[in-house]
Amino acid sequence: MSKPVGTPIIEGKNLIKDFSVNSNSLKKSKMRAINDVSFKMYKSRGLAVVGESGSGKSTTAKMYAPSGGQIDYYGRDIQTITSRDDLMEYRRGVQMVWQDPFGSLNPTHTIFHHIARPLLIHNKVPSGNKKELEETVYNLLEQVGLIPPKATAEKFPHQLSGGQRQRVNLARNIAVGAEVVLADEPTSMLDVSIRAGVLNLMEEMKFEREMALLYITHDIATARYIAEDLAVMYVGHMVEWGDTEQIIHNPQHPYTQLLVSAVPDPSKSIHTKLKGNKGEIPLWTPDSFGCPFAGRCMQATEKCREKLPEITQLADNHFVRCYLYEN
Repeated sequence: MSKPVGTPIIEGKNLIKDFSVNSNSLKKSKMRAINDVSFKMYKSRGLAVVGESGSGKSTTAKMYAPSGGQIDYYGRDIQTITSRDDLMEYRRGVQMVWQDPFGSLNPTHTIFHHIARPLLIHNKVPSGNKKELEETVYNLLEQVGLIPPKATAEKFPHQLSGGQRQRVNLARNIAVGAEVVLADEPTSMLDVSIRAGVLNLMEEMKFEREMALLYITHDIATARYIAEDLAVMYVGHMVEWGDTEQIIHNPQHPYTQLLVSAVPDPSKSIHTKLKGNKGEIPLWTPDSFGCPFAGRCMQATEKCREKLPEITQLADNHFVRCYLYEN
């Protein structure tokens, strides 16, 4: 598969994802989990997608067959990648790090098996060369900080801590030469004391191995730590996106202001009032209209309830969907 220079590795274009919410096939009720979401991912650059539960973050990361729009891999619609060789290259190039570091590892196999298997599947090591395979596995474990590597390789997943298991998952990404890593809240199930170590490792991988990183999180503080670009999602919509530092220091959408105000920071204080019950997240359908945040926004007008705002560009790399900034 050809890889044009300067092209984003992954690009989502006006993505829509609908799910059925009624078993009655005659009613055909739909829930719109993602609505008009676009993004680009480049090598050695991180994109953090932030929002509360139900905002569509994980759906965006895991989506392969959108209901509308398309996802390009080096400029090619992934739905057209059908040949075995191209599919293997795509699957090698785009890897996932799951939220649960134990559930993503087979408890019946050793750590050696978990690293060796992708090496063999993707022909990174000749299947008959046992010595080279062992050396490669030990080297990968050492690269992600699992020392001594030989002793670690002999263990089973339940014999490792959560942070160590997540490092094994990252070693698998390195093993196949992943170009894109989709990390779905990779530190949320880890102790606070070891989260920084895993984030540091991901940051090193991003630059040293020129990986593009999609980091899904509800914690805007860790998003700032690991990603150059930030997208804030609410009920399947990207409400503000662009340069991470610009958005965090100068949030424009009322929902982004709410998220930033929740981050402890003694140097500043942003107080954003919120209407209604904070737990009331609206159900979005293909027939819904208006801004999804209008029901909770203190600055909402009738226009906000009638039509979804268009995209407004605030700076070179800062965009928002809000009538407060409409030209």
